[in-house]
Amino acid sequence: MAWRLLDFRRHNIFENMAIDEAVFRETIIHNTQPTLRFYASDPAAVTMGYFQDAREEINIEKCREAGIDIARRITGGRAVFHSHELTYSVTATRQEEIFPADIAGTYKIISQCIARGLNDLGINAGLAKEGRAPGRAVKACCFSTPLQNELLVNGRKICGSAQVRKRGGFLQHGLLLLDFNPVKTADVLLPRCSSEQVLQLEQSVTSVHKELAQAIDTREICARIKKSFIEELGIRLEEGALSPAEQKLKNELMEKYTDTDWNINRKKYFKVG
Repeated sequence: MAWRLLDFRRHNIFENMAIDEAVFRETIIHNTQPTLRFYASDPAAVTMGYFQDAREEINIEKCREAGIDIARRITGGRAVFHSHELTYSVTATRQEEIFPADIAGTYKIISQCIARGLNDLGINAGLAKEGRAPGRAVKACCFSTPLQNELLVNGRKICGSAQVRKRGGFLQHGLLLLDFNPVKTADVLLPRCSSEQVLQLEQSVTSVHKELAQAIDTREICARIKKSFIEELGIRLEEGALSPAEQKLKNELMEKYTDTDWNINRKKYFKVG
């Protein structure tokens, strides 16, 4: 089985969210092969879940003062801070029998792939056995508590993910922390930040570079995770690019992702499909 690989690139958060949605829409409409994508956001940014209230659940003024972009995802979940991170996304249709029909089962399969890659790096990562079920809307920042089947290292969260499902297909993307600053994270994600919340983040979150004795190049981390997807799922990865239709749709979606009415007020745009 062949998957398309969109290898590591850096874009601003608006383009990254537009690419993910364009790939998702085109995949489920045309029933194309699964796509594995790696990216990072530059400059630093905050993304919030589709259902979140921006004014209640992130510190908009702090973000603006610091030049941190704000974007709303089409996936659920809570706010995350994109800074010194590696983000992955997986898109597939209902035809891919390797994935179950439920969110938690899909989380488990994808997390197993990423855990295998981290273990190959020397990071003893495992899946959270307990935690709230994926898809349930809750407040606060994404890394304060794990979802069931998300990745933990010695009980601390290292990767947070979110998913959307339409017409039997899904998009799941997640942020793997390379470094983590609990003070900065709490400052931008929590409208009313307390020292207790900073301490909670510090105690419940870790990062790749904290777990390794020395820093490692982002592309090397990607290489290990690509290898783990191949070995865990028995697939081939064929490097590709956005199709003309995806590129066109991505450009159209940039209007939404750069619109404050979408990002802050969740103004309605055209539906998937």
